Amino acid sequence: MKRLVLLIPLAIFLGVAVFLYSGLFKDPSLLPSALIGKPVPAFSLPSVQGDKTLTQADLQGQPALLNVWATWCISCRVEHPVLNKLAGQGVRIVGVNYKDDNAAALKWLQEFHNPYQLNINDAQGSLGLDLGVYGAPETYLVDRKGVIRDKYVGVIDETVWREKLAPAYQALVDEQ
Repeated sequence: MKRLVLLIPLAIFLGVAVFLYSGLFKDPSLLPSALIGKPVPAFSLPSVQGDKTLTQADLQGQPALLNVWATWCISCRVEHPVLNKLAGQGVRIVGVNYKDDNAAALKWLQEFHNPYQLNINDAQGSLGLDLGVYGAPETYLVDRKGVIRDKYVGVIDETVWREKLAPAYQALVDEQ
């Protein structure tokens, strides 16, 4: 009986160790989203430029990358030149400036250029919360009907674009 009592903690420890060890081999950019296949949540927020109010209807009409970014996000600074390049190649990118100071966002866009066709000011983080944002940068692939088709967590660099996002984006563009 004493041996059995001693083996229970060992069994629990081994179970936890196997679970944690298996997590070392998972891709952290593949955080699941319950919103895949569902429309972008309803919102009504000002643009970063302050010239209009944007809603989920503004995302419809053509596929887009919905990119969550912020000036306080160091990774967003790394990603930004790639987004500028993609925008120059005709990729539609819609920004969600997440929990940020709007004046800082305007300064950032002036200094580093603006790849966003639309840029949503989500100062309180309400849209980010509804999207299930963990932090910036995160990017959602949205089809022409405003339905979220995929999610990528992390920096979009040339390799990520070429190997993961470009084929999915092109498939959305090619849909009739």
